[in-house]
Amino acid sequence: MRSVVVTGGGTGIGREVAAQFAQEGCDVIITGRREDILQRAAQEMKGSVRAIPLDGTNPGQVATAAKQIGAIDVLVNNAGGNTDFERNEPRDLGELAEAWRQNVESNLMTAVLMTTALLPQMPRGSAVITIGSIAADKGAGSYGAAKAAVASWNVDLARQIGDRGITANVVSAGYVANTEFFRDKLTDDRKDSLVDAAMTKRPGTPADIAATVRFLASPGARQITGQAIAVNGGEWTTR
Repeated sequence: MRSVVVTGGGTGIGREVAAQFAQEGCDVIITGRREDILQRAAQEMKGSVRAIPLDGTNPGQVATAAKQIGAIDVLVNNAGGNTDFERNEPRDLGELAEAWRQNVESNLMTAVLMTTALLPQMPRGSAVITIGSIAADKGAGSYGAAKAAVASWNVDLARQIGDRGITANVVSAGYVANTEFFRDKLTDDRKDSLVDAAMTKRPGTPADIAATVRFLASPGARQITGQAIAVNGGEWTTR
């Protein structure tokens, strides 16, 4: 039985990723800051799912969790999101600096800390998969910059762990509906414009992202590493 850790696993994409791995028969651990939501998600999923509440930006909490978790085969760094949706516009340089730091902490540092803590416990054939964003290519202030940093870090990570037989990839998501990401702040016109920008003319779903994550963690993806896989309905194309 494979052991899988999904950060930010209580809602949205993370929850769907965790649920799909659990349905496969994996032993799944979900982490997140909101203990009530995390525990409820673990109880509602079918299969072996355990919740470990933690703040992924806190090195001490991550180190403690790593000891609880033990050996794992798949790490899915899903925690993050655009923290600008939770703040007012910065009024001065101090607030601007704090806003940028929060997005870097939430999106880059959570992945770096959790990966670094768990890598010694991952055997040959394991996979690290980090959820990125189309914002890294299209630009979106501090959030886009943080996700671009995630993609660059992933390349270096893949180089470091490749000879251990461990892969590292980013799933770069486009517009995904039915998540908490936009905090219900999108207008209908904006939603329509995001859907229209996709060649498929539909929004992405958490299941779309989860399916790609599962493939990258599968035996069929052992020679895919250091990549950012775009799952955006063709809104932003690669060669």
